[in-house]
Amino acid sequence: MIQYLNKERCRFFDSRGKENYKHGYIMCKKGECIMTLLKVSELKKELKSIDQKELVQLITELYKLNKEVKQYLSNKFIGEEAEEALYNETARKIRNEFFPDRGDGKLRLQEAKKAISNYKKLSGDELSTLDLMLYYVELGTDFTLAYGDIDQRFYRSMESMYYNVVKECNNKKEYYDEIKDRLYSIVEKTDGIGWGYHDVIVEYYYYLNWLDDEEE
Repeated sequence: MIQYLNKERCRFFDSRGKENYKHGYIMCKKGECIMTLLKVSELKKELKSIDQKELVQLITELYKLNKEVKQYLSNKFIGEEAEEALYNETARKIRNEFFPDRGDGKLRLQEAKKAISNYKKLSGDELSTLDLMLYYVELGTDFTLAYGDIDQRFYRSMESMYYNVVKECNNKKEYYDEIKDRLYSIVEKTDGIGWGYHDVIVEYYYYLNWLDDEEE
């Protein structure tokens, strides 16, 4: 709860109704309030000072207020079932930007990429994140094959995502082994697409460190 005193100063009260000057003092400037956030070490100290009942109440409040916290805690306590649900929902959001169940795709690429980023943050599953990143490129490629050339911004986004997948595969061969057929399938599918898309995808594909090993 924030209580405005004047244009220059505010007072802050914590969830227990106690005035907290150490961590709750807010300076106001040009109508905006800026509150100093707790450091991790300070947060740990504060959490250790409250009893279990208060801690449960605090976590429950966070769960109700924040969707990301809700998903994170669900993954933590439910496990695979929650992670699978999150993966399927993320895949649905990505596909919806290209091939929705109704109407035409809106191609809100930032929304699709945001869904992937959110999945990575909540799940911590690197391989499944790579799977979704490649799915994004596959859908984009299928879209341009279905509807014709798009624009430079569109292809640069596909190329950038493909490059990021290649980069992660170079860090761990097991990732490459898992998706190598899909990586090459995109090379084949992009042949003939304009804006230099195919050429860039081919170039990035041959950045893979593991191709020479397979030839041997």
